[in-house]
Formats: sequence, structure tokens, C-alpha cells
Amino acid sequence: MANYRSNKRKSNAMGGNPEGQEVVRVRTPRKENGEVLATVSNLLGANRVRLQCMDGVVRMGRIPGSKKKRMWVREGDIVIATPWEIQDEKADVIWKYTRPQINWLERKGFLG
Repeated sequence: MANYRSNKRKSNAMGGNPEGQEVVRVRTPRKENGEVLATVSNLLGANRVRLQCMDGVVRMGRIPGSKKKRMWVREGDIVIATPWEIQDEKADVIWKYTRPQINWLERKGFLG
């Protein structure tokens, strides 16, 4: 086990990141798919949340069954939502950001 850690340190020191900063990969909303950034304002129960979207619309968000157990959503979380084509006041939550990803979004100007 100690051997693995020392190898990890060596590979990290010789790696392609000379500043020593942590590399953060962030999924950004895809405008061509209609995705928008949103903040969870309320938990409504039954896999539903109230979303304050960045386009100024308050939507009811639904967490799909495929994401329900993997993605635990709380109030104040930043998520990507896909508005429904039929009803614009409803959306599906498809992605939840972690704290380092939110920091990156703030630095790059995605959150305003």
C-alpha cells in the first residue's frame, strides 16, 4: 500500500500540471439541448424541487428515477436543468455540481 502512495506522488510530481493545482473538469450546460443552470430553492418531496433558473424562470424540477439514488439534492445546490418542451414551467434535473466545480463556475463567470 505504501508503495502505491509513493508511486502516486512521483507520478503527480512529474505530471503535466506544473502549478500543482488540482485539475477540475466541469460539465457546462449545452445551449443546443436547451440546458440551463439553476439553483434549488425548495425541496417539494416526491423527487420534486423548486428551481430558480438563470434565465429568470422559476420552474418545478423533477429528479428522474435514474438519477434519484445517485444524486442527493439539497437546498442551495447548483444544478443543470432541461426545461420541458410542452410545459416551460417544468424541468428535469440532469446534473448536480460539487463544491470545486461551483468555485470553477464562479471564477469563469457562468454564475452571475
